[in-house]
Amino acid sequence: MTTEHETPSPKKLPWLGISTALAAIAASVCCVGPLLLLSLGIGGAWMSVLTSMESVRPFFILLTLVLIGLGYRKLYVLPENCEEGKACALPEDIHKQRMIFWIGSALVLLLLAFPWYAPIFMV
Repeated sequence: MTTEHETPSPKKLPWLGISTALAAIAASVCCVGPLLLLSLGIGGAWMSVLTSMESVRPFFILLTLVLIGLGYRKLYVLPENCEEGKACALPEDIHKQRMIFWIGSALVLLLLAFPWYAPIFMV
């Protein structure tokens, strides 16, 4: 009895992209949240609750980077298993998936780096 390594299809891993974006949002909620609320004219002492998330920010940054790495692994490292009876992605679709991955990763990394360039917007 042989067991073959089966590569999961992109439809089986929608959680990868979604969880990466959610982890990035959670990692930057301590900085983006108060700035967004202040720009909308909403203020108050309760906004300090959002800055208390700073202590868990490194965990969310690490989680985001791990999930981006898993997405890279899925798109570039794992070979696509195209056997008879299984559907395979067309080269155009693979190219689109990779473009979406890189655009999404760039946006997520910009969101993670927000605390370093936030003072530009505070002027």
